[in-house]
Amino acid sequence: MKIKEILAVLEEMAPLAYAEDFDNVGLLTGNAETEATGILVCHDALESVIDEAISKNCNLVVCFHPILFSGLKKITGANYVERSIIKAIKNDIAIYAVHTALDNHQNGVNRIFAEALGLKDIKILVPKSNFIRKLITYTTPENAKQVRHALFEVGAGTIGNYDNCSFNSEGFSTYQGNENSNPTVGNKGELTQTGEIKIEVTFEKHLENKMLKALFANHIYEEVAYEIYTLENEHQNIGLGAIGTFENPMDEQKFLQHVKQKMQSPAIRHSDFTGKKISKVAVLGGSGSFAIKNAIKAGADAYLTADLKYHNFYEAENQLLLADIGHFESERYTKNYIVDFLQKKIPNFAIVLSEMNTNPVKYL
Repeated sequence: MKIKEILAVLEEMAPLAYAEDFDNVGLLTGNAETEATGILVCHDALESVIDEAISKNCNLVVCFHPILFSGLKKITGANYVERSIIKAIKNDIAIYAVHTALDNHQNGVNRIFAEALGLKDIKILVPKSNFIRKLITYTTPENAKQVRHALFEVGAGTIGNYDNCSFNSEGFSTYQGNENSNPTVGNKGELTQTGEIKIEVTFEKHLENKMLKALFANHIYEEVAYEIYTLENEHQNIGLGAIGTFENPMDEQKFLQHVKQKMQSPAIRHSDFTGKKISKVAVLGGSGSFAIKNAIKAGADAYLTADLKYHNFYEAENQLLLADIGHFESERYTKNYIVDFLQKKIPNFAIVLSEMNTNPVKYL
């Protein structure tokens, strides 16, 4: 099996188009055409992890955080990033990062976080915007079904729990072809009026090339008229964070003890207690101070995230319990999820969970 075949499976789990613009996901080092000997899944692709991959005969390291986040002008081994990259390249180790591509997936990092706590009725906390587009095209009534089906086949028309969604309206078109035209309906040089169906479908923006290929391949006209718009609608199934509820609300002290146990957090920093029972909880793995207002707006009794600064705790405004449980701790089950996914998709192949604890934060 070539590495590129494994990358296709990873894209099923976390489409790279889901990643945030600032992120650096995908294949960071290595040749996708290389035959894979094994996969090592880790949180951070540090030098010690590359050593582990070498010792376990794994030439593909799948990491959550990208070891290459910003551009390198020199690779001399002067810091931990450069040393890791040098060792990976020297030993023909490919590195692939998922990060916010998996953060934004509805079954990714934040659902894993929420389910680990025992939350139910889990939804996206910060839905992704500017990700949905609309395609409008026009064709004959006889061709409409074929065009719709082709667009649905490549992912158009999916809205929440529904698929094959479209809006169709009847009208008529006019056109006149020149001497070089070859009209499907009518004759060149003649003004033609014919009945048409207007087809409207939404799609995720990364599918645009597939949409257009399917449209052109299945449309009967020589010249295909179409329009594409970016919609302001939020995508209810893609986005950062998650929010859910406990079946049995608990007081704040008991809640924090529950979080500490489930997420194996050595210490939790938190805002003042509000005196409310904790029923509705928002979570966001990793650095999540930007979503405090989202959690408040969603009516959360508590918001769990990491990397909060001093002034962030004031933003709780006594409306919710705000808690920093640790960056690594909030994402701790992610690599296990990746391993489970790959083992189901690629059975009978060497998929190894890294034994390295790459959490750089220690507690006294």
